[in-house]
Amino acid sequence: MIIAAIGFVLGAWLLQQQAVLPSALYWLIPFLLLMAYKFAKPQSIYFNLNNRLVNHCFIFLTALSIGFCWAATFAQIRLSDELPKNWQQKSIHIVGVVATLPEQTERGVRFHFDVEQILTKDESLNVPRHIALTFYPKISVKSASTFNTSSSASFKTDFHAGQRWQFSVKLKRPHGTYNPHGFDFEAWALAQNIRATGTISNKSGNKKLQDFVIRPAYLVEYCREKIGNRITDSLAGKPYAGVIRALVIGDDSQITTDDWAIYLRTGTNHLMSISGLHITMLAGLAFALTAFIWRRIPRLVLLMPTRKAATIVGLAIAILYACLAGLSIPTQRTLFMLMTFALALLLGRNLAISRALAIALIVVVLIDPWAVIAPGFWLSFAAVAFIAYVTVGRLQAPHWLTAAIHTQWAITLGLLPILMVIFGQTSIVSPLANAFAIPIISLIVVPFSILGSLLPTDIVLHSAHAVLQWCMLGLNWLANLPIAVWQQAAPPLWALLAAVLGVLWLLLPRGFPQRWLGFVLLMPLFFVHLNKPNLGAMQVNVLDVGQGLSVVIKTANHVLLYDAGSRYSSQNDAGSRIVVPYLRGEGIKKLDSFIVSHQDADHSGGAASVLAQMPIDWLATSFDMPEDWQAKRHVKCIAGQSWQWDKVEFQVLHPSKSSYQHIDIKDNNRSCVLKVSSQFGSILLTGDIEQSAEAELLATNQLRHDILLTDVLIAPHHGSKTSSTDDFVQAVGAKQVIFTVGYLNRFKHPKPIVEARYASNGAANYRSDFHGALQVNFSQNEPPNIASWRELKPRYWHDKYIIADTNR
Repeated sequence: MIIAAIGFVLGAWLLQQQAVLPSALYWLIPFLLLMAYKFAKPQSIYFNLNNRLVNHCFIFLTALSIGFCWAATFAQIRLSDELPKNWQQKSIHIVGVVATLPEQTERGVRFHFDVEQILTKDESLNVPRHIALTFYPKISVKSASTFNTSSSASFKTDFHAGQRWQFSVKLKRPHGTYNPHGFDFEAWALAQNIRATGTISNKSGNKKLQDFVIRPAYLVEYCREKIGNRITDSLAGKPYAGVIRALVIGDDSQITTDDWAIYLRTGTNHLMSISGLHITMLAGLAFALTAFIWRRIPRLVLLMPTRKAATIVGLAIAILYACLAGLSIPTQRTLFMLMTFALALLLGRNLAISRALAIALIVVVLIDPWAVIAPGFWLSFAAVAFIAYVTVGRLQAPHWLTAAIHTQWAITLGLLPILMVIFGQTSIVSPLANAFAIPIISLIVVPFSILGSLLPTDIVLHSAHAVLQWCMLGLNWLANLPIAVWQQAAPPLWALLAAVLGVLWLLLPRGFPQRWLGFVLLMPLFFVHLNKPNLGAMQVNVLDVGQGLSVVIKTANHVLLYDAGSRYSSQNDAGSRIVVPYLRGEGIKKLDSFIVSHQDADHSGGAASVLAQMPIDWLATSFDMPEDWQAKRHVKCIAGQSWQWDKVEFQVLHPSKSSYQHIDIKDNNRSCVLKVSSQFGSILLTGDIEQSAEAELLATNQLRHDILLTDVLIAPHHGSKTSSTDDFVQAVGAKQVIFTVGYLNRFKHPKPIVEARYASNGAANYRSDFHGALQVNFSQNEPPNIASWRELKPRYWHDKYIIADTNR
């Protein structure tokens, strides 16, 4: 069973690494393997089925092929329900049901929607069954230009789970930014069965058709919404109301970014939403309470044995709590394991924990083949596996304190390799933080929060929040320790495998010989070779931040960041979501320089997060530094500034010193323009300059011959028609041009006329929305090599895009 489960899961994981889906003929592989196993003679000249190793290999390969084909079949079915490309961003009238609890944001409300009927009649139109919609109410220009954490409470919407509505919507196919060490939104959307995203029109055409559609899934979401609103109203203004809400209904959208940073640094993030641990603890409390009452009533004992009755009640509580959580992967794993154990107990059979874990693995992947690409899947199952490894089969039960310490040590050490590979960091203070946080959160905060959300009085909820607040004091202190977190670049696969073997070796019973080998096997995990350019060479990484810009330039011993992308909300920006994870994933622990070209939100929006999370030697901007930014040294960009790192030349070409005296100059035209030159080629970063700034640069180009001439250009202002004049394009003479734009952005950048202008000048055009992140290597005596992340790491769920003329 265990070998079959591992093979099945790895088969599903292998499918998720494919660039294209296989044909249905792949089902012949497991069929032929099963036939070969059935009709092969027990003893043959080729293999001996009585040999245990051969038998296990046969089972593993068969399960591997079945898992691969099962996941492929699911993927084919799900991908077939798609929105035609030619219907993107067009008005469509639909009827359906609000399928999830609406999530309030600073600008509006969003929810999943089950489409029942398409009112727009066209043979070519297909609207997927499950979509994600956002509604933006009409707000003033002033409020639209700022982000306010309290703005979500300033408007109310009429959308509630289970309601049937008629909407006028504009949809697009799932698409997100795609970067190394970043989040793949398209994979997440496929796993959630969201086959289109869009917005609801503010104009007429929207109307509610029915208050509630009776269906079990909608009833669960309705209850989650009511309980969530009860918590929000009761704890209004409380700092950790979002955490209480997450612990009760699994909605962690209200937890602030700062709080998430604390939980990540202390390794307690798994406690701050409904997790398998909470479900187990709650089911255990229900079991103990039921058994305590049941055995004291003789009539009940005669009706059913105490242990079976307590098991049924504990399982029922676990199922209800898991439904409140929306059946996330950790809750599924725990629920299926509890159901397996409960069934075995009710049938009077003993079941090993390894077999229960194997059954849970198979059931989770059978229901959701995309679970294998979620970090939570590997972390939750690995945690249970390591607990079982160190606790099951011992001849003598240790003291409870010894057992607790040993279990915490096993989880910390066991999850270390996985955390380093997935997140590039691990919490050093995690054992201490979890030692007091687990019992407080699971045994006090969670039960009181659930009870308080169901009672008409607020005192229980306020008590739960008070206990959580005291717990946060300890977590805050631990998170602020300088040694709280170890961070480094993600290790290679061979180091991960060696580290897992090392962990298993170290967790062997005391007295086992040569335990030092475990530490030896762990060492490669922490000595990662960083891929740095050679002296005189450079690597330029243009990150995909949507409609915005962020570029990381690496020389042999230095790193420069140019811009930090957009700010999406007060709690969410490209700096924390894309830039910092990329820097940490690459093993970059500090920036030598950070240049913010100008103050537009799509260039400076993520800067505060970068400054707060990464040490920086000096910051350069074309505007006064905001009060909430933290920098040791700040300078203004002035044309003529230059420096050299590792035989690579950096030159600031714009703005001029005198331009700071003219307050009427647009922010765009005061963008810091940077040229970086190596012996193998050069790149020009232009920010959002427009025609007047380009004219100034052209005048400078005449005085300083060919100062604008470059091999690679980041197109000014994302390819806007207000930039990239004919004279500028010819003076730059770039053979490769990169447009950093958002997918189907409202500005319709880049303009086709601008793309054509560069193409007619002999340039190859690249777009971040089509290519993802782009890596430009200047390391050989040949044209710079540009690698697209969507081409380097393609997946079958990614759409394929064609640029009219890339000259490639």
